[in-house]
Amino acid sequence: MYPVKRSSSRLELRELTIVDVDAVLAIYGSPEATEHLSFEPRTREQVGEIVARSVASAVAKPRSEYALAVVERDTNGLIGFGRLAMDPHQPRGATFGFALRPNAWGVGYGLETVRLLLGLGFEELDLHRIWGARSPRNEASAKTMTAAGMVEEGIIRGHIKKAGQWRDSVVHAMLEDEWRALCRRTPAAGDGFAGGPN
Repeated sequence: MYPVKRSSSRLELRELTIVDVDAVLAIYGSPEATEHLSFEPRTREQVGEIVARSVASAVAKPRSEYALAVVERDTNGLIGFGRLAMDPHQPRGATFGFALRPNAWGVGYGLETVRLLLGLGFEELDLHRIWGARSPRNEASAKTMTAAGMVEEGIIRGHIKKAGQWRDSVVHAMLEDEWRALCRRTPAAGDGFAGGPN
């Protein structure tokens, strides 16, 4: 599926372009934004390579990765990065992740981003299961995924090595029937629940 464009009341998912490098660097180069991610802050060169790979993978056939810009609709500014990647070990399964610029935290953009990614996966890509892993210390991410209706499933021990130390990851997941039930219960939510792509 290309190009992806999916909107909520305040945000939009769109394909990355090569001119997004500096905006992505504001996330992936930030010690604050990457504190709970699986990697150390990236350099501009590294971010440029990530964006270039993402742009190339967007037109691959079959497409196995959706690395997308999270854009604030009012300003058209890139405030986040969202990703769905097909899980080669599970039919109709995908992993997902997201990160926002620190100055976009605390206003519900994380929840909107997660809902947009889940809606893309379940409504447009016909996925059965979407899961993500977080640092055990990332309580904000835990609250966001729980608020989006994802279920905390358990711990992957010694999953990530960062700064020379192994750490666990906590898994959150959602199944397609759980998404459909959530959409039925919240038909007017608007932020990624109803209406599909727009």
